[in-house]
Amino acid sequence: MSKIQDKTYQCPLELSIDLIGGKWKSIILWQLREKILRFSQLKRRLPGITQKMLTQQLRELEADGLINRKVYPQVPPKVEYSLTEYGKTVLPILRLMFKWGIKYSNVFDVEVDLSVYENKTVKL
Repeated sequence: MSKIQDKTYQCPLELSIDLIGGKWKSIILWQLREKILRFSQLKRRLPGITQKMLTQQLRELEADGLINRKVYPQVPPKVEYSLTEYGKTVLPILRLMFKWGIKYSNVFDVEVDLSVYENKTVKL
């Protein structure tokens, strides 16, 4: 069950931040924007995240209806993650945040490592 259903929010921004805020949720959603990924693929694309934290964030995103988790009945287990239709509605916001982050990094000379993106290109 989603933790958001037990709360009363004072502002829609508070709800939005609860859904996609924190260090990892937006980045996980961003990684899932183009294709379905397995746990290990997500882990490789998110340097610095622990297995425990990735598991927790994926569970919360699934409970909140932003991602799908598909388990294949095979050995070893195969689990894939993808955006739900509702999860896709956050992509325009994330694109703006991505572009804003690049612009900010250029203005204030902040290093942004884009090496986690295949071929060093980013599809917006």
